[in-house]
Amino acid sequence: MKIVVIGGTGLIGSKLVKKLGEHGHEAVAASPNTGVNTLTGEGLREVLEGASVVIDVSNSPSFEEKAVMEFFTTSTGNLLAAEAAAGVGHHVALSVVGTERPPGNAYFRAKIAQEQLIEKSSIPFSLVHATQFFEFTRAIADQATVDGAVRMPPVLFQPMAGEDVARAVGRAAVGAPLNGRVEIGGPDQYRMDEFFRQALAGWGDPRPVVTDPHAQYFGEELLERSLVPDEDAPRAEIHYRDWAAQNDR
Repeated sequence: MKIVVIGGTGLIGSKLVKKLGEHGHEAVAASPNTGVNTLTGEGLREVLEGASVVIDVSNSPSFEEKAVMEFFTTSTGNLLAAEAAAGVGHHVALSVVGTERPPGNAYFRAKIAQEQLIEKSSIPFSLVHATQFFEFTRAIADQATVDGAVRMPPVLFQPMAGEDVARAVGRAAVGAPLNGRVEIGGPDQYRMDEFFRQALAGWGDPRPVVTDPHAQYFGEELLERSLVPDEDAPRAEIHYRDWAAQNDR
């Protein structure tokens, strides 16, 4: 089965292409690096020829409100139109746990707009909502740093490894379209402030982690369950401590 992975040279996309190939599928990495640009439409017709499934794990290069909305609406619109013309039978998109819950930042609003385009299209679809990636924990800590201290709210936090994200998206892609969404989170649930206190200690990072109920996460204050999936959602396999021992140097 030919499966085109939009964003196929990125963190999750490259893992997906490898996993799908190992399972005997013709997995094609599509990105500006390979001559496919969903914002302009360049290369879409050619790469989608003969494709049964398209997986979109692309991401906006900017999280500025106007730019991120334009990226997800324009690229998704172009992609869906090209898929319809090519006769693609299944569209799979990676999204984020909590996009539909208030409060919502600019990135979440753009992801909601993307999902609405997918839901309204004629193409059968599956949406995979994943929690935050272990690979982004340093970036999250950096954006939360104020005057040398990492300010974190004591809300629930359930991050997961990129490897597990790719596995979940791949499972959705080779299965029947859900015409809905599935959530997945990490194997362990933490308080966000405690997770980062332990993570920074493991990195040997001297910044203190300050518990602050009003600390902002990319411009918004979080509610207790803003970032975690429903309680009955499946959990990923890789624990942070094991991932960190191999990756977090």
